Amino acid sequence: MMTDAWRCPKKRYRKNGFHFPPLFQQPEKTPPKGQWLRLLLLAVSLVLVAAPTHAAGLVVDHTSANAFATIPQSGLAAARQKTVAWYTHTSHGSQLYTGLNMLVDEGYALPPGFTDNYATDLGNDNWDVLTRTWLDAHPETNLVMWSWCGQLSWMSDSEVDAYLYKMQTLETEYPGVVFVYMTGHLDGSGPSGTLYRNNDRIRAYCREHAKVLFDFADIESYNPDGTYFPDETDACGWCQTWCEGHACPTNCNEGDCAHSHCFNCYRKGLATWYMLARLAGWSPAGGVAPANSLLLEGQ
Repeated sequence: MMTDAWRCPKKRYRKNGFHFPPLFQQPEKTPPKGQWLRLLLLAVSLVLVAAPTHAAGLVVDHTSANAFATIPQSGLAAARQKTVAWYTHTSHGSQLYTGLNMLVDEGYALPPGFTDNYATDLGNDNWDVLTRTWLDAHPETNLVMWSWCGQLSWMSDSEVDAYLYKMQTLETEYPGVVFVYMTGHLDGSGPSGTLYRNNDRIRAYCREHAKVLFDFADIESYNPDGTYFPDETDACGWCQTWCEGHACPTNCNEGDCAHSHCFNCYRKGLATWYMLARLAGWSPAGGVAPANSLLLEGQ
């Protein structure tokens, strides 16, 4: 089985007293000269976002993968044209990109503006700093995604809140960018485990504040028929069973999908296209356009 470049063991993120401040807690330091306006705008945003919002968010999950076949060609074309994405991850997160490339073989060319950055993940203390560096150097970027390795299997509530706080801060600093929240991959601990609690904490926040959430764990939790596997891992035991009794992609090769079965990667690729099409303006029948989108002014 493959291991991440970051290896993501628990001790890697606990040493040296690694700990984030709780949600909404401002760091106690003097801001650099010229940053007062940004901080003022951030403070106003924090007050506004603390209250529930009724705008529509977007949750991308196993039902999104199922709905891929309903996306019209116009929706896929709009996503391909408008997406300028930066996706940063290690091996678990590569499942999503592997799935997109499996779909390339079926004729669904990747958006030319989709940058895959296999380098680091949300276990990096400075992921938000790296994001600012990228966005400042690539102002055309309109979508940012970071994936987890295994950190949500042991993180505390305050550490999860720190992730949400950093995401919220970036949204305020870069209002023209869609920031995609993510849950962590399944680890077999089931509904009573730390991972489940942390994933639910992220889901609740995204629902409450109309965020865009790519529910990595949910896609692994359900087969296409909707059967729920609460104690599954991201190895996706049900994937093998499914492919033994159903038609799976012809390019579904063992070993191509990091840590998992290739059908798991494929499903995440389908869900990613659904997300991009929705953000580019397509809505299914009866659907509501998400509050955040790639429909930038002038496009």
